[in-house]
Amino acid sequence: MEEEARHFLRRFVDEFPAPLEEGSPLPVSPLSCRVSLEELHGESLELGLRLLTARCAPAVLSALMCQAALSQVLQNDLSPFHCPQQAETNQEENQKIVLLQSEAVQHLFINKLIDVALAWHQNIPKLPPSPSWFHCCSVHAIKNTRRKMEDKHMALAEFNQLFGIQDGVKRAYYAVFDGHAGVDAAIYSATHLHVALSKQETLQSDAATAFKTAFKCTDDMFRAKAKREHLRSGSTGVAVLIQGQELIVGWLGDSQAILVRKGEVVTLMDPHKPEREDEKQRIEDLGGCITYMGCWRVNGTYAVSRAIGDFDQKPYVSGDADCSTTQLFGDEDYVLLACDGFFDAVKPSLVPDLVLDVLQQPGDLEGGGDAALKKSEQAIGLRVAQHLVGHAKASGSSDNITVMVVFLRPPEELLSQDSPTGTAQITENSTSQNTPHH
Repeated sequence: MEEEARHFLRRFVDEFPAPLEEGSPLPVSPLSCRVSLEELHGESLELGLRLLTARCAPAVLSALMCQAALSQVLQNDLSPFHCPQQAETNQEENQKIVLLQSEAVQHLFINKLIDVALAWHQNIPKLPPSPSWFHCCSVHAIKNTRRKMEDKHMALAEFNQLFGIQDGVKRAYYAVFDGHAGVDAAIYSATHLHVALSKQETLQSDAATAFKTAFKCTDDMFRAKAKREHLRSGSTGVAVLIQGQELIVGWLGDSQAILVRKGEVVTLMDPHKPEREDEKQRIEDLGGCITYMGCWRVNGTYAVSRAIGDFDQKPYVSGDADCSTTQLFGDEDYVLLACDGFFDAVKPSLVPDLVLDVLQQPGDLEGGGDAALKKSEQAIGLRVAQHLVGHAKASGSSDNITVMVVFLRPPEELLSQDSPTGTAQITENSTSQNTPHH
């Protein structure tokens, strides 16, 4: 790990031997023209990870560098970056909203990132070893027949390193977001939900509550942005936090996650759809209605009953997430996250056999030491999700499709077990915590 990091830092400082000069263009474009102080955290980390990943930085090093650079930015006086329209915005909103000129403040962040690289190139800090709990993650996403791609996803095995968390609890975060009426809400969720989650004081003691609060914070933050920029989009989302020996799932809408344990599907959640009886009742109690227009829709508009965004239909389209917590025993195969473009075409019970189809193909799981094993896992990582997405498309899905498979143990172990397929519910050793419906 250290040698790989040294090699990357050498290449990086060759490209950026000194901080960027004032007025020089950024090597990557910021997501927004203006950001609030609350949004700066997520947008800076997204920018830094995008810059470093494009240059093939080791993932742990990327997370540590971004965390170090952002910490330095937040120690600066940011008042020179305030937008001149700030006073008008404050008066209109009747509250103090600080907006920053994104390109200028991200110029500062990139320069702090370069400073970190220059310092670490000279004297690299002690890096954590490559985690023995490394999850092989397979992701594939396609626009399919839709005019635009409105799905986004996030895979963050380096959750603790990115946020400077040092409590000794292992964490990894994965999420899929399915946007509608535009991609803005999905991009926003993929940029900010994990940041909001990291800031929750109850993260270690009550991760389900932390997840619910993080979804609510993200929805509230996006509401302010949507009002400023006249955005109308929404996004469903499903996110997984692997924390120690627990698997916590938070979701809004009809994107889903399933767990496969010893070849059997474990149901983790019940997606929010307008026709779900309790969702229908909740909407009608609020004075709304469910109508069928090719599919069931809330007030004749959206085909989901919960989402981030969709403020023209709040509270009928709720921003309250549900969560479930499942105990991990070490015999779990993988967790799969996907949007409705996958699950509308593929039954969960078919997933284990589809994954085994890929794993049983020759050549990828041959021996040859740790390096060969890592390469074989990467090869599987490219193909498993591709195979699942291809099957969904062939089964008639015309929607955007995103599939993420997070292996909880080495893929080759799945071939050596008896793998009955079928569906199991959450066991008595797992707990499901749901938001009550009002």
